[in-house]
Amino acid sequence: MIYEVRTYTLQPGSVAQFEENFANALPSREKYSKLGAFWHTEIGPLNQVIHVWPYESVEERNEIRAEAGKDPDWPPKNPPEMYVSMSSDIYIPAPFMRPMGGDQALGNIYEMRIYHYKTGSMPEVIKRWGDAIPHREEFSPCAGAMYSDLGSLNKWMHIWPYKDMEDRNRIRTEASKTEHWPPPTREFLLSQESKMLVPSSFSPMH
Repeated sequence: MIYEVRTYTLQPGSVAQFEENFANALPSREKYSKLGAFWHTEIGPLNQVIHVWPYESVEERNEIRAEAGKDPDWPPKNPPEMYVSMSSDIYIPAPFMRPMGGDQALGNIYEMRIYHYKTGSMPEVIKRWGDAIPHREEFSPCAGAMYSDLGSLNKWMHIWPYKDMEDRNRIRTEASKTEHWPPPTREFLLSQESKMLVPSSFSPMH
């Protein structure tokens, strides 16, 4: 299993229109494969939409995208000037990650944290996270944990659903008081970033 994470930065004020157009076109796209998740940023880099597509392999991804691209109703009919930038990364899920997608009502907001680790450290990072994650999930579930394989390399993405920001702050404070969290990977860390995301009305993860 792989996940393609596509991040579009849009012109200010255009996110709502983009989501409406995407929702209208989505039934045509889902004839070929299902959407995993769709969010827009609320805190962090603004005017971004992030959509996640699960595939069995890169080969399946390429085949499906080629077929979907022939559909007259896909991609959504957005004007080129709506886009500021677009990026795509392929991620491989950690062994302990539950599949993303389907109808999962996990939270009203999601925090996406992306860590850049030193080259060659990812196997040890995954091991240490695997040891720590059961203890962290005593407080709240992990919606995603994966590492980049194509695109920007040496990235570790983890995604956490919460009821609201107060819930997020409380859970993070409680979890950090335990001896098991966060995982002891600071020696490998190069940078960290965080985005607070709101799921769209049509997102399978909401």
